[in-house]
Amino acid sequence: MKKRLIILLAFCIIWVLAGCEKKTTPDERLEAYVALWNDHEYTQMYDRFLTKETKQSFDTTNFVDRQEKLAKDLSIENLKVTFEKPDKETEWDPKNPAAFNIQVEMDTVAGPVSFEKKIVFIHETQDEEENWYAKWDPSFIFPELESKDTVGITTIDSKRGEILDRNDQPIAINGKGFEVGIVPGKFDHAHKKEFAKSIGVSPEFIDTQLNQTWVKPDYFVPIAKLARTDANVLDSLVAIPGVTYQKTPMREYPYGEALAHVSGYIGKITAEQLEERKDQGYKESDLIGRQGLERLLEDRLRGQDGIRLFIKKPDAGADLVVIAEKPATDGETVHVTIDAELQKLIYDSMKGEPGTSAAVNPNTGETLALVSSPSFDPAHFMLGMSGDRYKQLSEDPLQPLFNRFAAAYAPGSTMKPITAAIGLEAGTLNPSEGIVIQGRTWQKDASWGNYKVSRLHPEAPNPMDLNKALIYSDNIYFAQQALKLGRQPFIDGLHEFGYGEPLPFALNLAASQISNDGKISSEGQLADSSFGQGQMLTNILHLTSMYEVFLTDGVIYKPTLFAEEETGQVWKQGIMSPEHASIMRTDLRNVVVDGFAQAANMPNIPLAGKTGTAELKATGEGRGQENGFFVTYNSADPTLLLAMMIEHVEDNNGSGYVAAMVADVFKAYHAR
Repeated sequence: MKKRLIILLAFCIIWVLAGCEKKTTPDERLEAYVALWNDHEYTQMYDRFLTKETKQSFDTTNFVDRQEKLAKDLSIENLKVTFEKPDKETEWDPKNPAAFNIQVEMDTVAGPVSFEKKIVFIHETQDEEENWYAKWDPSFIFPELESKDTVGITTIDSKRGEILDRNDQPIAINGKGFEVGIVPGKFDHAHKKEFAKSIGVSPEFIDTQLNQTWVKPDYFVPIAKLARTDANVLDSLVAIPGVTYQKTPMREYPYGEALAHVSGYIGKITAEQLEERKDQGYKESDLIGRQGLERLLEDRLRGQDGIRLFIKKPDAGADLVVIAEKPATDGETVHVTIDAELQKLIYDSMKGEPGTSAAVNPNTGETLALVSSPSFDPAHFMLGMSGDRYKQLSEDPLQPLFNRFAAAYAPGSTMKPITAAIGLEAGTLNPSEGIVIQGRTWQKDASWGNYKVSRLHPEAPNPMDLNKALIYSDNIYFAQQALKLGRQPFIDGLHEFGYGEPLPFALNLAASQISNDGKISSEGQLADSSFGQGQMLTNILHLTSMYEVFLTDGVIYKPTLFAEEETGQVWKQGIMSPEHASIMRTDLRNVVVDGFAQAANMPNIPLAGKTGTAELKATGEGRGQENGFFVTYNSADPTLLLAMMIEHVEDNNGSGYVAAMVADVFKAYHAR
């Protein structure tokens, strides 16, 4: 009896405790559901919280797998689902659904997404357990999403920035080119080899393109792309039956060869570049600046593609429901100080001769032209070049791929005005003092051994002063002046002109050097250096900039390349007094009127400047290669200071040949 009483008492206690057990409320269930949702725990959400009806409509593939895939594909981060909790006193009737307003926020690859939804919990029994369960459909992923819809992302293409000259002329722009192809049903295969050779592909490549599974007789099958500069080739191509073309967006370099070494070009990104920029969003199919300004300005020119997150309805055709969109950001438009028409004038005047030229505004330091001749069409590199064509260019003895304005050369007699300027400022050179010089050769004394300084015009009248020495380009006069000055003062003077340090310029140019080790080890080397021989090397832009001192009373401006750069920035100053600069201006004008630059003497354009010839030969050789120079400006309107160097002028009137070329440039420039 006692035992039965104990059992009955225990049963009553259990019954009372069960009756007192707190029932789970729908808001508590929602709170747990939201916590799992924020953690992307879709499997637990499905197993523990969805209604039976929802599970019948959507299996784990439609709920778990789909949401996990979207989270990965859309790079969903910072998912935040919230709701406003009801009052604690709220009584929930299991017979009625419980509805709550929720807010959903997330970051996606296409930008932030946020929306509000109403979620409903119903009370039902699952696995012998009564509880509140959520009703769900795909609109909880995105409000517009339905069961049969697809979610996608698409890239919004950005535009690469363009490069324009000082007058808004196009240097590198987004233009048009030609895509050449074949209509198979009309193509005459007898012309296949001819066609393949004309566009730089193999006949086998053409066969591969034509044998693709999608090809039909009346379809256009793309074979190759041509730049607008190759428009003249199209006429012969379309004369072949079945060959036609379509216009296609393409990077254009309207000034072609004339500006190729400045503009550079874009091309398919290399594996090395892709590795270097893997964190910057580049893809294997991207084009990237490969040379010149296109490479230097890559980070400014490259646009940032946008991205669009969308829903596609089964019966909506091309219409899309846009969920989020990150707009594309186009690259910058960059203006340079280059005058493209002047650049073309200079390039054309050089007539394919190997050489280089630079032009600046001596009053501001703005770089107006940088020319390397001969050159190449940058569009051919952009589109991809056949091995045969590249071999032809790389093995060309005139070296069209070599950027000559980035190199440094022995400046020859164009160095004599610089030597004069150093001597004038040091007080060792008296411009009016005459020196008697006899014969074609000279040496200081027997200590020089076999070394002698030679001059071209031993008939020059004595006594020889600075003006005559510049007119006759007398090596002996300048050698004697350099010896009078001394090695270290000469070196110090060259340092004031910027020798031995990089030119402060946007493009990477070879630094001018006094010698291989920066020293002058003998009097013979000092003599040679005074007239731009020995081991002296000078970059063409640096040479041009140095002549500014004669027009600015001793200032060299920092050479600028971009329009946004401040002009008139002083690089070197105090190099010459106004008095000495005036003397040099007079003498440089006389060089053109009476000296070796008479080919550039024009009545309406009074040029002033200095020619130079640098001989390149090994010791013991006879006559070697000669490079001819001319540095000049219009003394009546000194807004254009131009230097030009042409290689191999030894059989072509020397530096006078270059002076005539430069004269043609000034005539055309002032006639514009």
